[in-house]
Amino acid sequence: MYCDRYAFSLVVGGLRTKGAMEWDEAAKFRLKATWRQVTETTGQQFTEKLFERDNFEYDTYPACKAVVTVRELWGDDASFAYLGKIQSAFYLDGADITALQTLKRLIDSGKQEAFAVFFESERAEVLMRHDFSKARSMGANVFPSVVRIDSDGHMVCRKGFQRFDEITIEI
Repeated sequence: MYCDRYAFSLVVGGLRTKGAMEWDEAAKFRLKATWRQVTETTGQQFTEKLFERDNFEYDTYPACKAVVTVRELWGDDASFAYLGKIQSAFYLDGADITALQTLKRLIDSGKQEAFAVFFESERAEVLMRHDFSKARSMGANVFPSVVRIDSDGHMVCRKGFQRFDEITIEI
């Protein structure tokens, strides 16, 4: 939307990775409350399908690695579009974004093989870990976060949901 006026880069930060959240009734309750708050603030809708599962590892690690894979293979614009597909599949459809098959289905059929090969590569792992480190070094430890460079050349990290006019103040 604003890419004609601003340069954007997508850096994944690993919201929840590898067992960071136990899947029990208390966790489901907290997550439902968080999602309700997000809906109230932003209008973003969520499905309740996820909460019907008795077992689920809420792990964003595979999705982060998939976004990095798309960015490396097909560029920044493709990675933003793919992230949108992942979010829609998870938050609106309740898809299991920890499964490679799910992540592959979100790719054009002619590109799925290249995606799977790179996704399984050591390079994809290294690039994703680099993104995680980069996000932390910029202070992005809440998601979403937007890091921008102010008029004095300093990094400014805006954490959580922000309206675009709030992010662009003093650019």
